[in-house]
Amino acid sequence: MGQKKDLTGSEKSKIVRYLAEGCSSLKIAKLLKRDHRTIKCFIQNSQQGRKKRVEKPRRKITAHELRKVKRAAAKMPLATSLAIFQSCNITGVPKSTRCAILRDMAKVRKAERRPPLNKTHKLKRQDWAKKYLKTDFSKVLWTDEMRVSLDGPDGWARGWIGKGQRAPVRLRRQQGGGGVLVWAGIIKDELVEPFRVEDGVKLNSQSYCQFLEDTFFKQWYRKKSASFKKNMIFMQDNAPSHASKYSTAWLARKGIKEEKLMTWPPCSPDLNPIENLWSIIKCEIYKEGKQYTSLNSVWEAVVAAARNVDGEQIKTLTESMDGRLLSVLAKKGGYIGR
Repeated sequence: MGQKKDLTGSEKSKIVRYLAEGCSSLKIAKLLKRDHRTIKCFIQNSQQGRKKRVEKPRRKITAHELRKVKRAAAKMPLATSLAIFQSCNITGVPKSTRCAILRDMAKVRKAERRPPLNKTHKLKRQDWAKKYLKTDFSKVLWTDEMRVSLDGPDGWARGWIGKGQRAPVRLRRQQGGGGVLVWAGIIKDELVEPFRVEDGVKLNSQSYCQFLEDTFFKQWYRKKSASFKKNMIFMQDNAPSHASKYSTAWLARKGIKEEKLMTWPPCSPDLNPIENLWSIIKCEIYKEGKQYTSLNSVWEAVVAAARNVDGEQIKTLTESMDGRLLSVLAKKGGYIGR
């Protein structure tokens, strides 16, 4: 009989079964029509078990090299451990040791995403800060939209896994499985709903104004006193549906015009405190890598998370505006973070 190259998975399973039945290696070779040496070699290797791992002595790092690594890590944000050590001419250090050393002086983080700011943007941000520096921000209604998906943002499903446990399986669907568009506002220590934009509706000028009419104006604004309406300043960003001539004229007919409608600088989500509210809500609804199977379930999670945001948290956000304006001026219109 001819000698074949490798045993298939099926043949290996049969060998184990035949051995359990008390067959000899010679008999198994005849049953499988394989060379006796092949069968014998497989049985010997399987009985030997795994070879013990030989621990190699780790390379020792001097205090001088540690200082070099620390300086390199500061100069090379988001670089790999290998790149950092190579820049210091430190070789022969295994990855586990490199990571252990870096954990004492650095953290693994993602790059922050922010809108690009050119010179014109920075000048407009400075002008905006100067204009509203003496404003009573307790009278400003900060508004914005947020989209929440069923699967959640990428990279939110990280966490510690116990030894011997397998990481749970996460769904990965196109466009995050779909999502819900949410609108809300905050003023002083009060949260204005949130409201859900009807599924499938794309917010252009007309649909945006109709949405405000059906939700914000009918369900919240009309219940307020005349003095409140007189002093309230409405803030919205420069999204096309917000800043269009149609929307501006429509808001003017509602009495929100001139000084009652806040001008907004370009590329400035860091200046809107409601962005921090969205972060609070997203952290709550996606905690522990949670995902959702329907749009209604993720909307219910948003509503529940919003209810848990108390007035003190909102007040902290709205009262941060004076500090944000001073930071913009100090950074000459630069990005201030959130």
